[in-house]
Amino acid sequence: MSTLHALFLGIIEGLTEFIPVSSTAHMLIVQKFLNIPSSNAMFAFLVLVQIGPLAALLVYFWKYYWALIQAFFAKPFSTSENEMAWYILIATIPALLGGWLLKDVVQNLFQNPLLEAFMRLSSAAILLFLAEWFGKGTRHLDSITWLDSIVLGLFQVLAVFPGSSRSGSTIAGGMLRNFDRPSATRFAFLMAAPVMIAAGGYEFLAVIKLHILHVILAPMAVGFITAAIVGWLSIRWLINYVRDHSLYIFSAYCAIVSLLCLVFLFI
Repeated sequence: MSTLHALFLGIIEGLTEFIPVSSTAHMLIVQKFLNIPSSNAMFAFLVLVQIGPLAALLVYFWKYYWALIQAFFAKPFSTSENEMAWYILIATIPALLGGWLLKDVVQNLFQNPLLEAFMRLSSAAILLFLAEWFGKGTRHLDSITWLDSIVLGLFQVLAVFPGSSRSGSTIAGGMLRNFDRPSATRFAFLMAAPVMIAAGGYEFLAVIKLHILHVILAPMAVGFITAAIVGWLSIRWLINYVRDHSLYIFSAYCAIVSLLCLVFLFI
C-alpha cells in the first residue's frame, strides 16, 4: 500500500465513521476500486486506521467523558451525570454481547465487498428515512430512560451485521424514540466510545499476533493521523448540521451509492 492510498483511506474513514453513511461500506468500495488486495497487512491497516476516529471522539468529548467517569462512582442515579453514565453503560451491554456472539457468523455472511457495501448502504438509507418520517423530535436528552438505553443498545447491535453504520443505527434509533436530532446524535456519539474501545482493542490484539506492524508502520501513521483529524472535523460538522437540517440527504446518498454498488456487482 502506498502513502497516497493510506492518506485517501484515512480521509474516507474519518469522513464516514461518524456521519451516518457506513464507514465500512465506503472502505470496502474504495479498497475494491483502488485494487488493493485483501491481505494480513491490509487487515492490520484497516483495524488501526479505525482507531483514529476513536481518538478524535475521545478528544472532542474528553471533558464530558471525564465528568461521566467521575460521576459513575457516586450513588447510582443520584445526579444527572451519574444517570447518563449508567445509561451509556446499559446501552453498551447489548452491543458488546452482540459483537461477541455474532462476530464469526457475520464474517461468513458475505465474501463480496460490493454486496456487503450494498447491504450496509441500503439498510442505512431505509433506517434514516424511517427515523425522519416517524420520529417526532419532541424529546431532549435529559428525558432519557433505561428503556431508551436498552433500545438504543439494540440498535447499535445492527452495526455488527452487514447493515447500517453504527452512527446511522443509533441516531435513527434515538429519533425513533422521539428524541430530536441533536439529542439522538449526541447520545450516539457518547455511547459509541465504549464499544469502539472494546472492538478496537480486540482487533488490535489480533493485529499484534500477525507480527507485521513494522511492515505497515509508515502508511499506518499516515492513515491514523489523517482519520483522526478528519474524524474530529466530521464530529464537529455533524453536531452543527443536525440542529437545523434533516437526515434525508444522507438517506438519499446511501440509496444512490447502494444502487451503484449493485450495478457494478452485476457488471
